[in-house]
Amino acid sequence: MTLTARAPTTTVPDVDLRSSVAPDDEVPPMSWSAPASAEARSVTLAQALNRALRDALDADDRVVIYGEDVGRLGGVFRITDGLQERFGEERCFDSPLAESAIVGSAVGMALYGLVPVVEMQFDAFSYPAFEQIVSHVAKMRSRARGRAGLPITIRIPYGGHVGAPEHHSESPEAYYAHTAGLRVVTPATPGDAYSLLRESIASPDPVIFLEPKRQYYATEELALPVRTEPIGCAAVRRRGTTATVIAYGPSVSLALQAADAAAARGHSLEVIDLRSLNPLDMDTPVASVQRTGRCVVVHEASTFGGFGGEVAAQIQERAFYLLEAPVARVGAFDVPYPPSRFEEHYLPTVGRVLDAVERTLAT
Repeated sequence: MTLTARAPTTTVPDVDLRSSVAPDDEVPPMSWSAPASAEARSVTLAQALNRALRDALDADDRVVIYGEDVGRLGGVFRITDGLQERFGEERCFDSPLAESAIVGSAVGMALYGLVPVVEMQFDAFSYPAFEQIVSHVAKMRSRARGRAGLPITIRIPYGGHVGAPEHHSESPEAYYAHTAGLRVVTPATPGDAYSLLRESIASPDPVIFLEPKRQYYATEELALPVRTEPIGCAAVRRRGTTATVIAYGPSVSLALQAADAAAARGHSLEVIDLRSLNPLDMDTPVASVQRTGRCVVVHEASTFGGFGGEVAAQIQERAFYLLEAPVARVGAFDVPYPPSRFEEHYLPTVGRVLDAVERTLAT
């Protein structure tokens, strides 16, 4: 296999090591754009991801895509469908069933000058690669004193509601968001899926790109390519005055459903989509809480030790005197992921979100 690579830089001045990710003013400008496109059409999140990968391959011959079954099959969820046929086996190819080797080889490729985009076939399949991600991918810029960054995008389909068992439906975001040196993003809409994936691939630092499986076939009227808010910016998905519901990834659609149901009860819920877990935009949620006085954080991961605890803590620290009630959290129960027939009892529901809202109103 012959791959085009850029020789690594060896004479780079030392940088301040107080952060393991380069400060924003040191990050070079984005190397992609979203020019005017054809008129909008209905696009699924899966199609938006496929188009983003295709456009990234077209734009930069250093980009390579690989993982288990991503080549000839086009991925378990067909996210890479047609890419090997279009770009050849040197740019989009299948790997052995060895997640640690997938990420480890990506480290070497990135150091050599390539821009690897690798797929962990399911959320918990990323655990065998966890040591590579935490010990090497996240720490390389700091370890090399700024001389070597790793522009690696690690795509991980995650979350439940697809009728799959453990190791196929988990929510590992807290592990990665806790790890300094990694950017962690999770889109909830097709537009964000395209834009955030293009930005992730263009990032000089490694990105954990979490794809909500339950949203793969969610549609949006969209003209591709599109550029939405950058990594590190939350979005207000629905305005409201009664309480703020903060969600991300697969839980955004649940929060919006809860807002619809709450309206029938006379409540007006504001829904915030975090979009990015690291870096984390807390200005948008705090501004929302300032308007509503109440806050509920929703995610599919277990409540204990979940990412919602960090969000709740920051809301308490930054908006304590704005709150009319303690921040409530709604997550999965603190047990291993159950068989699919029990999934609806394990994951958050509209009813549980509404109950949490009512608790904040009763205080």
